[in-house]
Amino acid sequence: MPVFWLLPTLDIIFLISSILQVDSGLKDDLVFGDPNAPRFVLWNGKLRPVPSKPTDLPIFDLMSFGGKLRAGFGAIGIRPPPPGYEESVEDFVRRNLGDEVFERLIEPFCSGVYAGDPAKLSMKAAFGKVWKLEQNGGSIIGGTIKAIQERNKKPKPPRDPRLPKPKGQTVASFRKGLAMLPDAISSRLGNKVRLSWKLTSIRKLDSQGYILMYETPEGLTSVQTRSVVLTIPSYIASNLLRPLSNDAADALSKFYYPPVAAVSISYPKEAIRKECLIDGELKGFGQLHPRSQGVETLGTIYSSSLFPNRAPPGRVLLLNYIGGATNTGIVSKTESELVEAVDRDLRKMLINPNADGPIVVGVRVWPQAIPQFSIGHLDHLEVAKASLSRGGFQGLFLGGNYVAGVALGRCVEGAYDSASEISDFLTKFAYN
Repeated sequence: MPVFWLLPTLDIIFLISSILQVDSGLKDDLVFGDPNAPRFVLWNGKLRPVPSKPTDLPIFDLMSFGGKLRAGFGAIGIRPPPPGYEESVEDFVRRNLGDEVFERLIEPFCSGVYAGDPAKLSMKAAFGKVWKLEQNGGSIIGGTIKAIQERNKKPKPPRDPRLPKPKGQTVASFRKGLAMLPDAISSRLGNKVRLSWKLTSIRKLDSQGYILMYETPEGLTSVQTRSVVLTIPSYIASNLLRPLSNDAADALSKFYYPPVAAVSISYPKEAIRKECLIDGELKGFGQLHPRSQGVETLGTIYSSSLFPNRAPPGRVLLLNYIGGATNTGIVSKTESELVEAVDRDLRKMLINPNADGPIVVGVRVWPQAIPQFSIGHLDHLEVAKASLSRGGFQGLFLGGNYVAGVALGRCVEGAYDSASEISDFLTKFAYN
């Protein structure tokens, strides 16, 4: 059942390459979370650890023996065959691994990553690597074995010796938070970065190239360029591309972005329930909450447990997410109402009910937050790209999280893919 320990591992550090860690000057500011930090899922009023390695499978109490047995049989291929059409995440997981795996592991995982509805998310688009296991190997286990065999045939390229060497699989941030990364890149690029410039229109030249019109603090400014990379949300790209290609604009308008709020609050350490402490401390990556468990909050990250200096001595900092595709009503709530909802949820499983109220560190609401990789997502994306290509808009590229994936690591990988495409295009342009 490799999906059990593959999915809960959020490992971005190996996806952020040397140009971001080292060339940006941040190598010494990189901080790693504990690779052994447990993840938890709320089930029947209790926070239960998620298995992180194969040896955890027989003993973890998040699933029943029957549920584990069903998952094991399904993983080796004793389950209904693929239906021949694009499956949702829910359909794929229930068919392959059973109801308990879906309800107690994958459904909260979808809420935590996509803030989405797994009945609408596409397995192929949202979790393509796991989907390909069954496609390539006839089952999840068969596909895993085949993938390992193929990987062993291709030796890995030598690791850049400048890169840090974390112990085990873990997550990473920077000493003063993730904002250090764009700030460092901006500093290295210097005057090549423009802030507060709003792109208002794109016009294709009769010859190769484009004219971009910006609203800037100094007034309207036009820029002529050979290539354009749009890494903006798809609904904004749709509006900008409408004058150039109705088909591309229509395809990009089909992607849905539900609202999500991030609520950062702090409690004194003594507010944590004793049963949630490990050696007297709050330890772990965080917790996820299935929609069936009667709480609004999607999940909570133990920020001060993962990384140093995130909270003063004697306090804990918790980053909570609320909203998503199944709870769009958060946009009508005030900041205090969002804090109250999160605090109320936490007192059901992590915080003592009679503890003092939290200190509010920050509340941020994104009315259109995370693109949903719903059924048909890849088809719509292909239509948009093909429409631009067919219309003669060479040098106009689509990028960003709705193209590459919503996780930070996937966005970084997508950026390198885009850079390679742009380099190839400009090289051909130079010789034509």
